[in-house]
Amino acid sequence: QVQLVESGGGSVQAGGSLRLACAASGYTHSQNCMGWFRQAPGKEREGVASIESDSGATHYANSVKGRFTISRDNAKNTVYLQMYSLKPEDTAMYYCAYDHRVCLLDHSLWDYWGQGTQVTVSS
Repeated sequence: QVQLVESGGGSVQAGGSLRLACAASGYTHSQNCMGWFRQAPGKEREGVASIESDSGATHYANSVKGRFTISRDNAKNTVYLQMYSLKPEDTAMYYCAYDHRVCLLDHSLWDYWGQGTQVTVSS
């Protein structure tokens, strides 16, 4: 089992920045992927960004490319999401996810999820 705990959400005005963090604990595989997904009220959960443990390869949704940066500290089993130039449409609950098989931004493929942290961007 893998436990994920997110932190760093909050409220910010459009154009502002936030940094999310997610720490994994429990049994973690030597090779794995960690990612961020988000879900706005009434909408389906969507992939935001993911990062592989060994290669460091990253994947981004088109809507956040150039504004968000995902990174990780493997020694701490922690993944970060630095968000710049936030827009009202980025408002959502942000979820951290972990999987040892896939790194695609398809939420149906991931096994482990955090409880989520709210990000609210006002105009």
